Parts: sequence; C-alpha cells; structure tokens
Amino acid sequence: MAKKIKSLVKLHIEATKATPAPPIGPALAPHGINISEFCKQFNDASKNQAGFKLPVDIMIYEDRTFDFKLKTPLTSQLLKKAVGIEKGSGQPNKKKVGKITREQLKEIAKTKLPDLNTKDIERATNIVAGTAKSLGLEIV
Repeated sequence: MAKKIKSLVKLHIEATKATPAPPIGPALAPHGINISEFCKQFNDASKNQAGFKLPVDIMIYEDRTFDFKLKTPLTSQLLKKAVGIEKGSGQPNKKKVGKITREQLKEIAKTKLPDLNTKDIERATNIVAGTAKSLGLEIV
C-alpha cells in the first residue's frame, strides 16, 4: 500500500550546504520530520552539483517519513556560469552584459530537458534563449 502524502514542500537550497538553520529548519519543522536526516541526505545527493542553488520538492508522508526530488539548477544560473557573469542586466533590451552561442544554449537545454515542459531539443533551446535574452545576453 502506498504511503499517504501529508504535504509537499518546495525549496531552493544551495547544493551540499543544507543545514537545519533557516530557511530549511523553519520550513520543515511544522511537518515533524527529522531535519538533520534530510540535510544529510540532500547534501549527499547534491554533491556533484556544488555551486548551484537547486530546486527540491520534498514529499512528507503522514508517518513523518519523506522523499525528495532534486531538480536541475535554474536556467539563469547555468547561463551566468556559461558566460562568466555574476548577474544579469538591469535593462536587458538596452544594455547587454555578454554573448552566448547557440551551441552553448543547446548544451544548457540538454541539461534542463528533464524539467522543461517539452521533449524537443529545439523548443528547449528556444526556452533557454528567452531566459538568456531576459538576462541581457546577446545570442550569436
């Protein structure tokens, strides 16, 4: 028999840096799960993605056990790392902060494909290109 889900908590946590301190502790404490155990499991699961802030969905069951699903890093973080900038442009239509190639966009789209609402790599590339434009990146 499947466990009954009590709640679903969505957080963005820095890979390998989960601690029971805020924001994780206060978000999970009302649900009665073992926060230090979650942090330990999360840090082990995210060690190959260090340096990124990862979206995570935590399913909490009625018997106070939990499962979690790591998602791929945010598209904007992947783009900023590929171009080597710290933040995007405040005026993306007027002021460009960097350049990115279609090949780089395609590689990022391949990384993000499991979390996007398409299975077509060309459409995924267009989604990533839209994020790149909103960051103030010029596509070459």
